[in-house]
Amino acid sequence: MKRRELMKRLTVVAGSALCARPGWAILGRDEEKAQNAPLAAPIRGLVRKNGKLLQPIRVTVQHAGPGATVVTRLDGQEVDRRIISADGQSFDVYTAPVSTVRQADVEVEVAGKSSTAKVSLYPVRKVQVYILPHSHHDLGYTDLQANVEEKQMLNISKGIDLARRTANYSEGARFVWNLEVLWGADLFMRRKSQAEKDEFIDAVKKGWIGLNGMYANELTGLCCPEELLQLFRYSGELGSACGVHVDSAMLSDVPGFTWGTVTAMAQAGIRYFSAAPNFFDRIGTFMVEWQDKPFWWVSPSGKEKLLVWVPWTGYAMSHVMKLSSDWVGKYQDRLDEVKFPYEISCIRWSGHGDNAEPDPELPEFIQKWNEEFEWPRFTISTTSHASAAFEKRYGRELPEFKGDLTPYWEDGAGSSALETGMNRGAADRLTQAETLAVMLAPGAYRASDFNEAWRDVLLYSEHTWGAWNSVSDSENPFVTKQWEFKRTFAVDAEKKSKALLDEVLRSYATGNDSSVVDIHNSTSWSRTEAVVLSKEMSSAGDHVKDERGTSVPSQRLSSGELAFLAQEVPAFGSARFRLSSGKPYSPQTHVSFKDGVLENGIVRARVDAASGNIVELALHGSHDNLVDGSRGEAVNEYLFLEGKDLSKIQRNGPVRIFVEEQGPLVASVRVESTAPGSTSLVRRIRLKAGADWIELTNTVDKERAPLNPHPGAGDQGGDFAQHQAKESLQFAFPFAVPGGQMRMDIPLAMMRPELDQLPGSCKNWLPVGRWIDVANAERGVTWVTLDAPLVEIGDITATMLGSQTNPGIWRKHIEPTQRFYSWVMNNHWGTNYRAYQQGVVEFRYALRPHSGYDPAAAARLAIGLSQPLLASSAGTKAPALSLFRIEPADVLALECKPSVDGKAWIVRLFGASGENRRAKLIWEGGTAPRVWSSNLSEEPLALVGQEVDVAAWDLLTLRVDHRER
Repeated sequence: MKRRELMKRLTVVAGSALCARPGWAILGRDEEKAQNAPLAAPIRGLVRKNGKLLQPIRVTVQHAGPGATVVTRLDGQEVDRRIISADGQSFDVYTAPVSTVRQADVEVEVAGKSSTAKVSLYPVRKVQVYILPHSHHDLGYTDLQANVEEKQMLNISKGIDLARRTANYSEGARFVWNLEVLWGADLFMRRKSQAEKDEFIDAVKKGWIGLNGMYANELTGLCCPEELLQLFRYSGELGSACGVHVDSAMLSDVPGFTWGTVTAMAQAGIRYFSAAPNFFDRIGTFMVEWQDKPFWWVSPSGKEKLLVWVPWTGYAMSHVMKLSSDWVGKYQDRLDEVKFPYEISCIRWSGHGDNAEPDPELPEFIQKWNEEFEWPRFTISTTSHASAAFEKRYGRELPEFKGDLTPYWEDGAGSSALETGMNRGAADRLTQAETLAVMLAPGAYRASDFNEAWRDVLLYSEHTWGAWNSVSDSENPFVTKQWEFKRTFAVDAEKKSKALLDEVLRSYATGNDSSVVDIHNSTSWSRTEAVVLSKEMSSAGDHVKDERGTSVPSQRLSSGELAFLAQEVPAFGSARFRLSSGKPYSPQTHVSFKDGVLENGIVRARVDAASGNIVELALHGSHDNLVDGSRGEAVNEYLFLEGKDLSKIQRNGPVRIFVEEQGPLVASVRVESTAPGSTSLVRRIRLKAGADWIELTNTVDKERAPLNPHPGAGDQGGDFAQHQAKESLQFAFPFAVPGGQMRMDIPLAMMRPELDQLPGSCKNWLPVGRWIDVANAERGVTWVTLDAPLVEIGDITATMLGSQTNPGIWRKHIEPTQRFYSWVMNNHWGTNYRAYQQGVVEFRYALRPHSGYDPAAAARLAIGLSQPLLASSAGTKAPALSLFRIEPADVLALECKPSVDGKAWIVRLFGASGENRRAKLIWEGGTAPRVWSSNLSEEPLALVGQEVDVAAWDLLTLRVDHRER
């Protein structure tokens, strides 16, 4: 049973929760024709007869032979007399339009015998309804991905053909095909003949094809900042090829979107957003809050806004309703129900199922309806045209909302934790490789190769994870083939990102002198950090000196690698170090592990000998323990839950603690134990001299969850898929910061749980970008996650197993707290996502105690861990000074990449302090280059000079002309 059938099964349940009115119950039954048409049925439309608007009532005469005279009376007055030509004939009679609901008596007399009926006449809405035809792009689920790719390319050709065939229809009925997302169009432009591509471009120019700006139906909460921008990059490229500006986007099925999506769309020039989630399953209160309530969504900086419309039933209206006059009436019933205040409305029409072809019935119905009825008026439209018409009339009246629409479906990424971590790493690696290309080897940058790697990253974060029966029949080849296809996106993203980074470093380095290494900093601030060289790269010796001949601390590790302290590596620059056979130089203050305590004179942490958990965390010299043990929990504690009964949470077994590195530069402790749900658990805790953060690496060797004992039985709605063998794994992070405010990094924004979440947001779990900070005015902790993107706030609240159609059961509020859980693994879904995962997975974190809240410092720590200092053999020239630096230091460059045209650098500045700043670009030597404001298409928009205003949480894209270094 696939999604459409499941939707029908659950429609009544979902409908009763989403809409109070009984009219919803028609969903799923509209496709069944009534066996016996009623004697009289009102049509909720207005026709014009002899210059007057009239409201029709459809009369159906049955069991009367041809030639019979039929007289129709309305409220006792004769309104029609005719001779019928066939049995079962229907015709319309008319009455003056009603302004309020009223009952009418209909009498139909045939051959002297009368039948009567009462009908309810409702006022007809004079509303212009824009219909957006599209195909919901599921890359898999209902079919193998390769078949879906072919289907969506064919849909483009069918859409063009239907638009051509209806080009002479009346206005409003001419077919238009919206490309919901653009991966299908991308494949079309890659694989089709030149004649077909030319036909496509011509169709876009004619308005037969509407381009929408998202590349895929993305789980935006999984994206890193540059990935979120890449989601819209191709719209500019394709729009330019077609000679149009893409100013709209669609997203379907997915409930909720990360706040920075507004910023990313603004960078792409997108103003309109048609958001059409799944209308019933695992959506919390999203549809209750936002259906048919258009609004302006304001960006984190407050400088941009996006017109958002969530249509009734999301994208699924055509899955559960049939075009008919009854449908027209029911749609107006819905508008009445929500007291819809506008005379323009918008709906989606995605054909009959997911990945459906264009619906040829739509233009025929609209043509016929619009010829007969003046109101409501229907127009087949692009997203852009419909949204612009609505904005022109009502844009100034719409409410504005500023906050996160925290998404729901990102939890499924925890069903494939290994690949999710790989994909996150690939995105950060690509960003770093692009920056290093600017710094070290511009000739090594090939935009097409990077775009291919970014495409893999995006399509892993796309919402279709696998087959509809992925849980109920997990070993079916239909399931395993789809997962292998999906998994390959993450695998290839990792391979390509590593290859691109290696190519940049190889292009720079000579490799002639093994005693010399260059250390490269791809971030916009100077850094002093410990760097680890491989055994092969450090074969020249254990003693390390900088370019000035000053010895720097180093330590040969138990692995054979060499760690040394790379000091003051400049922003967007490099530093050179020389290795020799002398003894390692020790840091002034050693790092040590003694009596269960790791410390380095800056940070102190105590590891419990029985559990292996961190039970104390503090700044050196402080008596304030930042670990909250009041509920019997500790930091980095392993928690495993089968099912959803929190009383059955299990913890790891007895531990063995080994000291792997004893200092003086690096101290590392390995904590081994058994762990429920896993073959083994290894937690490493590492601290380095001079560092103000502790690094954690948790390695889980996961056991496979039980499979369905009756494969395929019960399908995705059955008991096994919905409730059996469910499990989740968390690591606890309870902090003791009295009155501390929790703040979360999300892509291109910062969000405070509850305070910055808009109505309808998910609160059972939240996606996180790179860091969470818990702080009061005096002290706090920054927590960094590299691999795991999901957290539960305050308690373990991710206990929603299988399908969840009742909005009332979802968490409504997050109380102030300093406790959260990194939710690293789960198999809670009954479809799409994975039934189990098995094998070794690594989860890396960092903890940084600090004095007061500094979001830019939190961002620098997290970005630095995501983009570590990198080593290469020496280049042919002395390492270049900083490419440029930025003042003040709390304005960060999230990206510095070569432009696609090869004539400039693209720099993205971010207001990471949460305060408005005047930022200055400072160039080391030579003449300062020309700097332009720019966008995602990398266009030079306006000269801005070396100083620019960067608002709090603002993203500013600059185009910097090349200059000689």
